[in-house]
Amino acid sequence: MAKHISETPATQFLRKHGAVFSEHPYAYEEHGGTAASARALGVDEHHVVKTLVMQDEAARPLIVLMHGDCKVSTKNLARQIACKSVEPCKPEVANRHSGYLIGGTSPFGTRKTMPVYIEESILALEKIYINGGRRGYLLGVAPHTAAALLQAKAVQCALKDIK
Repeated sequence: MAKHISETPATQFLRKHGAVFSEHPYAYEEHGGTAASARALGVDEHHVVKTLVMQDEAARPLIVLMHGDCKVSTKNLARQIACKSVEPCKPEVANRHSGYLIGGTSPFGTRKTMPVYIEESILALEKIYINGGRRGYLLGVAPHTAAALLQAKAVQCALKDIK
């Protein structure tokens, strides 16, 4: 019998909008990041998408969806979204904006509505694995479904993460 997974604001949001998604619980690894979740699910880290809560120079929050194996070029992002600068929010600020804990941040069902930017190459993937609103819990969803529901704007700001 499958383990029952309790609802999160993210799954409630997706169900309310009739989105098709799969649920993928895994053993959360502190500081394991997308490499650990990709390994646990047996998928390419490039298909695991990070939800990053950032802010512009006026401290207005925004969300960036990025490949697990890439970093965000904040300079390129700022230029594309017509901001002076963009930087990651401090964890406690990100928690306040999203309503989620770091390591469990989902772009769906956030406490505050924030503009969402998605790395354009994510849209070329067939399926992405994105946080479901809890540590150790990813959702499989078509990237175009996610982008449409989030009204995400495509940007090009990925930097290959050299490990």
